[in-house]
Amino acid sequence: MPAPSHVPDVTFKTRVRDESVGGPNPYRWQDMTTKEIFGGKKVVVFSLPGAFTPTCSSNHLPRYEELYEEFQALGVDEIVCVSVNDAFVMFKWGRELGNEKIFLLPDGNGEFTRKMGMLVDKANLGFGMRSWRYSMLVEDGEIAKMFIEPDFADNCPTDPFQVSDADTMLAYLKGEKASGPTEARRAFEG
Repeated sequence: MPAPSHVPDVTFKTRVRDESVGGPNPYRWQDMTTKEIFGGKKVVVFSLPGAFTPTCSSNHLPRYEELYEEFQALGVDEIVCVSVNDAFVMFKWGRELGNEKIFLLPDGNGEFTRKMGMLVDKANLGFGMRSWRYSMLVEDGEIAKMFIEPDFADNCPTDPFQVSDADTMLAYLKGEKASGPTEARRAFEG
């Protein structure tokens, strides 16, 4: 499957902390465009099927968080995690995992994921339409490298996790041979 050469033009519905809102929930809606997120920056993106799911919560996000400074040392401006979940779910998941460094980008309608060609049906799990697991290096909106998990298909009976992991992307940036994902350092509770 050919990957697009540029990230698609999409407006994401995000929520940001804003103390002027007041009350127990000081957040407001903020639209963010693809250009704002990727323009003029070197960004590592990884996409996963869903917040609060086993591999995503025990390894995928935590390992990118753990290696964040190593990515920065190699010139990466930001690491973005995309999932076909809404902003509330992404926020709560990040808080639950103690995420502090990775930008959790909600693709609630799956528009970005669909335009990337990565939207798959996961009805066999009761998930509906979700993202296939992948990672990519984006430089000023242009996709420089993409790692797509094998067996891309609707209702895939497995959840491949071999090439979209943090260690594979880091090895690529260092010009080294990838050895695949490390063992999960966090137990999944769900």
